[in-house]
Amino acid sequence: MERVICIVIGYVFGLFQTAFIYGKLHGIDIREHGSGNAGTTNTLRVLGTKAGLIVLAGDILKCIFAIVLCGLLFDKSHPGEIYLLKLYAAAGAILGHNFPFYLKFKGGKGIAATAGLILSFHPAFIPMGVIIFFGIFFLTHYVSLGSLLVYAGLMIEMVIAGQMGLFGSSQAVLNEMYVLTALLMILAYYKHRENILRLIKGQERKTYLTKKNKE
Repeated sequence: MERVICIVIGYVFGLFQTAFIYGKLHGIDIREHGSGNAGTTNTLRVLGTKAGLIVLAGDILKCIFAIVLCGLLFDKSHPGEIYLLKLYAAAGAILGHNFPFYLKFKGGKGIAATAGLILSFHPAFIPMGVIIFFGIFFLTHYVSLGSLLVYAGLMIEMVIAGQMGLFGSSQAVLNEMYVLTALLMILAYYKHRENILRLIKGQERKTYLTKKNKE
C-alpha cells in the first residue's frame, strides 16, 4: 500500500507541467513549437536561457518535494524500505511529468525530474550525476547524450551502493530498487529513441546556453 501511496503522491507532483505553464503565461503552447516536447531543452531553445532555467528548476523541485514528503511520511515506520519508497515517489513524479492526463498524456521526457531524484535520493549520488551530465554536455553540447549516460550511471551506482549496504535494506528490497531503476532507465531510453537515432546518424541538434539556439 505504501508503494501505491508514494507513486500517487509523485504523480500528483509530476502533473505540475512547468514548461507548459510557463509557455502559456507567455502566450504559447510549448508542445506546438520546436521539438514539441514539454521539457527544459525545448523551452530553452524556443524561449531562451532564462525560461529554460526556470523550467529546469520547477521540474527538479517537483520530484524533490515528492521524495521529501514520502520520506517524512514513512521514514520512521518503514526505515528498511525508505529508499525504495523514495524511488517510487520519484517514479511517480517522472510518470506524471511524462504522461500528464490533463494534457492527453503528452508531457516531457523526465530528465529534469530525474535530476530531482539524483539530488535528493542520497548525497552520494550527486557527484556522479553532476559530473556525467555537465561533463558530456559541455564537451558535446548534446543534452540527450548527457541524459542517457546519466541514467546508465544511475543504474550502475544504484547497484553498487545497494550491495555496499548504503541503503540499509534487505536484498529483496534492493532487488526491487534495481528493477524499478532499470524500468525508469528503459523508459528514458524509449522517450529518447528519436534522439538516439539522430546521435547515431550524427544529426542530433546541439544545445547552447546562449543565443546560438536561435540559429
